Amino acid sequence: MAIPHEVIEEIKYRNDIENTISQYVNLKRRGKNLVGLCPFHSEKTPSFTVYPENGSFYCFGCGVGGDVVTFTGLIENLDYIESVKLLAEKSGVTLPQDGYDDSMQRLKNRIYDINRETAKFFHSYLMSENGKWALQYLTGRGLSLKTIKQFGLGAAPDDRFAFINHLKSKGFTESEMLSANVIGKADWGYYSRFRKRVMFPIINIRGNVVGFSGRAMPGSDKEIAKYVNTSDTPVYKKSENLFGINYAKNNCSEQIILVEGNMDVISLHQAGFNNAVAPLGTAFTPEQVNLIARYTKEIVLMLDADAAGQKAIRRASQMLENTGLNVRVVVIPDGKDPDEFIKNNGPDRFRALLSGAVSDIEYKLLMAANGLALDTDDGRLKYLQAAAQILATTDDIMARDIYIGRLCEKYGVSRTALTTKVEEFRQQSKRQKARKEISDVVHPRYTKDDINPERRKSLKGVAAEETLLAVLLQHPDFVEIAKAELPYEKMITDLNRRAYKILLGANEDGTPMDISVFAQSFKASEVGYLVSLQNGNKAGNNPKTVLKDCIKVILEENAVLNSASDNSENVEDWAKKLQEIINKKSKGNG
Repeated sequence: MAIPHEVIEEIKYRNDIENTISQYVNLKRRGKNLVGLCPFHSEKTPSFTVYPENGSFYCFGCGVGGDVVTFTGLIENLDYIESVKLLAEKSGVTLPQDGYDDSMQRLKNRIYDINRETAKFFHSYLMSENGKWALQYLTGRGLSLKTIKQFGLGAAPDDRFAFINHLKSKGFTESEMLSANVIGKADWGYYSRFRKRVMFPIINIRGNVVGFSGRAMPGSDKEIAKYVNTSDTPVYKKSENLFGINYAKNNCSEQIILVEGNMDVISLHQAGFNNAVAPLGTAFTPEQVNLIARYTKEIVLMLDADAAGQKAIRRASQMLENTGLNVRVVVIPDGKDPDEFIKNNGPDRFRALLSGAVSDIEYKLLMAANGLALDTDDGRLKYLQAAAQILATTDDIMARDIYIGRLCEKYGVSRTALTTKVEEFRQQSKRQKARKEISDVVHPRYTKDDINPERRKSLKGVAAEETLLAVLLQHPDFVEIAKAELPYEKMITDLNRRAYKILLGANEDGTPMDISVFAQSFKASEVGYLVSLQNGNKAGNNPKTVLKDCIKVILEENAVLNSASDNSENVEDWAKKLQEIINKKSKGNG
């Protein structure tokens, strides 16, 4: 699918990159550019840079980059066409209809339609006479009809084919249903993936039904899985979504509550806590961390009190360390989950529990005491060692001072001794960090080798290719010079060859040569690589001379590589002939 470049330019003009990215990232001006913490990977030092002058962005940490369309696609988990459509809708640009029959986009649209129809089917069945068993279960769990309708809850009948026949009657094919993952296929035919289950539709941040979670009824056969969830599809990645985020996004600017299950989310929303969300059948993921960080200042971890829940809190806490979010933890008494606690104690007690949420450090200090005999010298020593390591992780000097004071008073140790131990661990951590930083310089996390693995063919030649592309991206008027002296076939590596060919084509078509010409056909990391060239200083003060030097080096290196290849073939031919001569002589001697 090719979208006219003038349409893309109009969309970009109306969706200023600085304003668009500022909705997701806290940007600070640094000279003529802006910087912020990258929303696509965890970091403490801002490496995400926006270049308003040419409408691009680039992260020096993870290597992603592009224009406002690329950014929107990455942040909203959309493909290129979906990103263009979203920005067009936001800014009132009308897209031309001709040629917009992309097969993947059509399939995604069909899956959205299937999911919407599936949610309606399950909800209608729940509210029917036949669905009483499921409705009684949900109301027995304390849910009102208003809440059941708000979350679109439903039920799947105990029938392999009723649901499939319903979707067929609406014009959907079995192939489309398989792509949506609402049916399965066996040797004997197709069957509904959800049978005799209470159904929870999963709705993404844009309000689309993207999948389902089906819970088996209590007392079901033990061999049946308690939950059956939609697998990843073209419209759904469970690691990138959160249950309840479609409602929470409008109620969480100050705080989000992360709970463990769907029922926890629904119960909290029913009680007036509309900022609760839950992971979707997976451990908390970096993608979910980034999603939450876009909408709130603080996250309260309220996962189950069992061993698995505590482990999940520790893991989530580690992942949230570099997000800039304030992290607090609620320990629910008596091992209850949020759903059970709020039903037994009511919203006011829950609100009090929430207000008593401890800081991340305080929670870690509480957990560090587990399994230690604090009434013995050995137990206290082990605990204070662990506590010193925990306090060493925070850069907040006041927090360290407060907790050191409390621990010294409680366990009868001198402030000097504990402070010294904390500083010891901090210095140790600094040395480890320094070694890691040196290692990152020598072996950086993101390197151009990751994007262009052919670099090693000719470091000199590839350096010239990169400089040539940088010159042309910064000075598009020089493309005619390059075209006259350097055919694109002479470029050494495939990535740079493709980029150069696109620039030559854009020049012939009269298309403005900015980073957008690559966005539709290049990966985000490849576009990022080109943005880094566009905004770097490789072109120097005399770009025309630099360009001619680059062309000369590329042609020379290309000739050397081809010569080496020819020589290699000659050596192989010579070795083959020599072996034939040896074989003949051996036969003659025989």
